[in-house]
Amino acid sequence: MIVRLLYTLLLLLASPLLLMSLYKKKPGKPSIGKRWKEHFGLTPEITSQRPLWVHAVSVGEVIAATPLIKALKQSNPSLPIVVTTTTSTGAEQVEKLGDLVEHRYMPIDFCFAVRGFLKAVKPQKMVIIETELWPNTLYCVAKSGVPITVVNARLSEKSRQNYQRVQPVFNLVHPSLTQILCQSQADADRFSQLGVEPNKLHVTGSIKFDIQVADQVRQQSQQLRQQLGVKRPIWIAASTHKGEDEQVLEAHQALLKRSPEALLILVPRHPERFDAMYQLCITQGFNTQRRTQNGAHDINSDCQVYLGDTMGEMLLLLGAADVCFMGGSLLGDKVGGHNLLEPTAINMPSITGPSYYNFKQITEELLELGVVSVINNANELALALETQLAEPQDDIIAKAKQFMERNSGALQRTLEWL
Repeated sequence: MIVRLLYTLLLLLASPLLLMSLYKKKPGKPSIGKRWKEHFGLTPEITSQRPLWVHAVSVGEVIAATPLIKALKQSNPSLPIVVTTTTSTGAEQVEKLGDLVEHRYMPIDFCFAVRGFLKAVKPQKMVIIETELWPNTLYCVAKSGVPITVVNARLSEKSRQNYQRVQPVFNLVHPSLTQILCQSQADADRFSQLGVEPNKLHVTGSIKFDIQVADQVRQQSQQLRQQLGVKRPIWIAASTHKGEDEQVLEAHQALLKRSPEALLILVPRHPERFDAMYQLCITQGFNTQRRTQNGAHDINSDCQVYLGDTMGEMLLLLGAADVCFMGGSLLGDKVGGHNLLEPTAINMPSITGPSYYNFKQITEELLELGVVSVINNANELALALETQLAEPQDDIIAKAKQFMERNSGALQRTLEWL
């Protein structure tokens, strides 16, 4: 009780900053508008029968949840599903699911807000994508009799150590969980070390291995490649962060000296940085075009940087490139990398920086196969790109395809536990 009270007090002090980051207007970021009340539990009621509640904090989690949501609806078409996100960019991604789901904003982690949400929505189950664990939310949901499953759960060693530093707070969390479906045995072991009961832990694998690249997406990728240039070498820097883009552009500048026809598809992780990235590219002298302004049609033959300033099109953009550099990996321990399964699903070679602790097991398996290579700086990135763009990649393509097929099935295992 005392720990919960202290946690709530700290959250109360921190909430103005948290809310400011949610509501602050930024270029490329959708506005929450009048729906801000939902964060405080003033949630529009769900008129259908008790829905399944899926929580996916933002864009990445919504994309990960999409195959699961579609499979659930396919097996039970009458099942109503409510998807909550914390961010407006996540809400925008949910809109792409159309009539499959209804969207609500996640209440902030105060009991009064969570109770307001529960009263309006009356969920039958809660499914959390990956590891978004809020103590008061889980306490209130479990107390209301709603079972809670964490799906596609992952816990890096760094995150385990961080949780361990606040073990009393984590002890508020895990008793409320019904089951945790982990991506790997290593994830399950780390949850166990934090005190989660073994009977709650199940290893299902990552549902991201069951990525289905739709025929329409493949066709759009081919069309984009035709318009960008079939014969020119094209690489993509995916999900880059502030402080990393400069290194990516430095590598591209070096690559252009050796291969003047090369093109970089640059996709920043956060939409609020799209405008700044465009200005940075222009300032550094690159002939730059934006996807939102030029689409895929009027692309100049001398375009050097194609800025992917859209959301939810990563697979499409990946499919138009030859090699992927995965962002979030050249900033020390700040980010810890992003998931390499999307470029692997496209059957393409990838490059990562040395920091990939968020996806350590998957990355190391891909390293062993030679599908992924590790670089440490812009100079090494340029050299790796030159090598991979110049040589046939048939062997890597075959290995990537086999890797994805060998690890598929997590979606079905997850459905069985749900």
